[in-house]
Amino acid sequence: MLHTRTTAAQRRGAFRAGLASGRLQRLPGAFTPLTARLIEDKGFEGVYVSGAVVSAELGLPDVGLTTLTEVAARAAQVARVTDLPVLVDADTGFGEPMNVARTVQVLEDSGVAGLHVEDQVNPKRCGHLTGKAVVDTATAVRRVRAAVDARRDPDLVVMARTDARGVEGLDAALDRMRALVDAGADAIFPEAMADLRELEAVRAAVDVPILANQTEFGRSELVTTRQLEDVGVNVVIYPVSLLRVAMGAAERALDTLVAEGSLVGEVPGMQHRARLYELVDYAGYNHFDDAIFTYRSDDDATHGSVTH
Repeated sequence: MLHTRTTAAQRRGAFRAGLASGRLQRLPGAFTPLTARLIEDKGFEGVYVSGAVVSAELGLPDVGLTTLTEVAARAAQVARVTDLPVLVDADTGFGEPMNVARTVQVLEDSGVAGLHVEDQVNPKRCGHLTGKAVVDTATAVRRVRAAVDARRDPDLVVMARTDARGVEGLDAALDRMRALVDAGADAIFPEAMADLRELEAVRAAVDVPILANQTEFGRSELVTTRQLEDVGVNVVIYPVSLLRVAMGAAERALDTLVAEGSLVGEVPGMQHRARLYELVDYAGYNHFDDAIFTYRSDDDATHGSVTH
């Protein structure tokens, strides 16, 4: 009711099993804990927490302004409400190797199943914007080694993201991915791949699970899950999609309210109150309240006390 029914260790084991299953693991991005509940209800394999979304929710651009505390807090809120594995965007680890190590342990404590650390220069920026820069390979390797060495649960998935494709080209990015795997990365996130052909090249270059980022309005081709499976992708994220859909609907509703003075016409497209109550488990809380908290014995009723 209040928290997930599974332990963090169980969800980490499930994430690793999913990555090794040969079936594509689909991780929509949750912009609230409630959307994580919805993602689970619809039968997806996991939940993603995007750094870009955490920034946007705070009214900030994705240029490295968020802190470890803010990201860890949102990761913990999401991991608390779902039995699905949660993968979180750890940006550059919020600093250099010692900061990366602390980031891993703080996020591990938040209950996530995995995290990814990237090789951009601090402060980072959205991987689908121009003007980004990456650190040299040696520095990127040190970040990954720090992350791997810092984890206490060996099942926590440490994924290495590289943005080298958009800065140095595909061949250099492939070389970097191999170095990151040699450094201990459990999986590779090749950011801003142009198309399926490039994802095929990544699949041929490394022998660990690979991730495809299906973000709208970016530099990567939007394709189907079947196409991703066919080229050997193991996990796909839709990091900002639900936020974009929700914000689009919110803007349209506000425009309607301004224009018509009422939201009557928008009601059919709204989530019904009954469905919201189902997702937040009102029935479970009411049962707890009725059966436990407000229970009174005859003696309690006589003396005005409550048995908890």
